[in-house]
Amino acid sequence: MYTKSNALFEQAGKVIPGGVNSPVRAFKSVGGTPVFMQHAKGAYLYDVDGNRYIDYINSWGPMILGHAYEPVVKAIQEYATYSTSFGAPTELEVKVAELIVDMVPNIDMVRMVNSGTEACMSALRLARGYTGRNKVIKFEGNYHGHADSFLVSAGSGVATLGIQSVPGVTTAVAEDTLSVPYNNLPAVEQLVAENPDQIAAIIIEPVAGNMGCILPQPGFLEGLRALCDANGILLIMDEVMTGFRLAKGGAQELLGIKGDIITFGKIIGGGMPVGAFAGRREIMEHVAPAGKVYQAGTLSGNPIAMIAGYTLLKTLQEHPSIYTQLEEKTTQLATGLREAFGAAGVVYQINQIGSMLSVHFAEYPIVDFTSASGANNELFRRFFHAMLERGVYLPPSAFETWFICHALTQEDIEFTVNAAKASMLAIK
Repeated sequence: MYTKSNALFEQAGKVIPGGVNSPVRAFKSVGGTPVFMQHAKGAYLYDVDGNRYIDYINSWGPMILGHAYEPVVKAIQEYATYSTSFGAPTELEVKVAELIVDMVPNIDMVRMVNSGTEACMSALRLARGYTGRNKVIKFEGNYHGHADSFLVSAGSGVATLGIQSVPGVTTAVAEDTLSVPYNNLPAVEQLVAENPDQIAAIIIEPVAGNMGCILPQPGFLEGLRALCDANGILLIMDEVMTGFRLAKGGAQELLGIKGDIITFGKIIGGGMPVGAFAGRREIMEHVAPAGKVYQAGTLSGNPIAMIAGYTLLKTLQEHPSIYTQLEEKTTQLATGLREAFGAAGVVYQINQIGSMLSVHFAEYPIVDFTSASGANNELFRRFFHAMLERGVYLPPSAFETWFICHALTQEDIEFTVNAAKASMLAIK
């Protein structure tokens, strides 16, 4: 079933560390050999051995309309004939920035970068330059990319691999990064009180997506906003996952909480390698060349990524019913999974918001990294492989969010639920 994938993984291990170019792809959390993909269309992935899967990763979020969405593909093909990179400004960069400002509340200016990691790294540098302070507060299990500051008590691949202390992250960087449990406002208040006039920013995933899908508890984000306002701290909202997915204005719009700096990821490039950070004019004008906070990138605003992102975002802006339909599909899936798990007699938690959800085999609510870590992740491992065998591709880690795409059909949802029922019977 996976003959070619197995051979490719062995081949890759000779020239690529761990055989993969991003750790979570290695299946370390669930065991086994990663599946090598060949192509994708709509809601489906096709591997090198000819197997088809219903995809619940969707490139970790950006394929919100499905793989190989035809208008995006055609736009990329057309613009590729102009050149794949200029290293000079283009009108298209301006149009994409204007579109983002129009769609997202509370921002005036946007700086394009090349990844979500770069966006968060640059946002943190900007916060330090703007405030003249060095320390930052982050939350255990939140993942903001692999920049040094963000690997302290990180989620996602770091959590999946069980890495507690990352070699290469200096003591000085770690000392300036203060980490607290997600959804624990008193712990944040205590850190602020213990470090007066030293904290530049609080960075947070407004909906955590890197330890499962974990929602902010009532009053948590509101409390952070008030705390930042009272202490001259910038609130950085990492919307690399939630931006343009939960609503056209992201989590800021859906949850009614305004950040000072917002970061975005590959959805603004239609899945291409791209990111951005944005904020109010008074903050963003500190970025070079307008200001002294330096950030640069030869490929920033890459024309192929920009036309892909513009085409995708314009579709989302012009068809807001997409978000309602996505939530309805996700709710149907969650309801079906509850039936499947209930029939099997297993304890479970399903967290959902919009078109994001996660499954945790636990008898208690999953509200932070500690509770996510304490779930029965061995059962998730067996569930993952049982679903894979039945043609359903889930995130290969209990610490990752599932993402639903608009191309998913009613038949796909029913197939997935039936696969879940059969899988639970097979692994009990």
